[in-house]
Amino acid sequence: MSEEERKDAVEETAEGSEESAAGPVPDDGGALRAGSSSTPPSSAPPAEETSEAPAEETADGEAEEPAAEEAEPAEDSSSEEEELPWKERRRLQRSRLPHVLRPQQTPEERKAARVEARKAKATLRRTQRAAAKKDKSAGTGTLKAERSPNAAKVRQGIVVSDKADKSITVRIDIARRHPTYEKIVRQSRTLHAHDERNEAGEGDTVRVVETRPLSKTKRWRLVEVLEKAK
Repeated sequence: MSEEERKDAVEETAEGSEESAAGPVPDDGGALRAGSSSTPPSSAPPAEETSEAPAEETADGEAEEPAAEEAEPAEDSSSEEEELPWKERRRLQRSRLPHVLRPQQTPEERKAARVEARKAKATLRRTQRAAAKKDKSAGTGTLKAERSPNAAKVRQGIVVSDKADKSITVRIDIARRHPTYEKIVRQSRTLHAHDERNEAGEGDTVRVVETRPLSKTKRWRLVEVLEKAK
């Protein structure tokens, strides 16, 4: 072989190795050469992108779901604590505090500490009550009814007896409606009144007023005779 033929053979082998390393190359008509794969190389990157995108979404979803699940029990626990009585809620809050190891005390020391704590609480209560009283304004309230302190009772009745000297017996008739049966209930009571001038007679309608005790049974005094008996 001549030198020119050797050079052509070396060039052809070099071109063949480059073509095999580069992969299938389309011809001018768009068809692939023999020995090439049916899928174009350009379709590989989109597959990678699509495969990566769901992985990111699932990773984000997995990261967000546990956070939401963790937030829900916290809300439930807070709502349950609000429904508890204030003593149970305070006991629960104290149980969550870290334990502090205190020095060992004798019974006398513990008793003295309790007394001091009670004194401190009593002082705090006094100050709070004093501040509340200071801020509180006095209300007007309901006005008292205007009336004389010793208003004498006045009754009207009929004289049933005037036999005693300067004394008369007066019958007071009372008619009231029964609160349950709606029936008119009539009652009467007698009282003794002082008649200084013996003006009233039996059957007269008189008005008497309450006064100081004048005798064992007399607590009333004649004011006027309203109507004489016929």
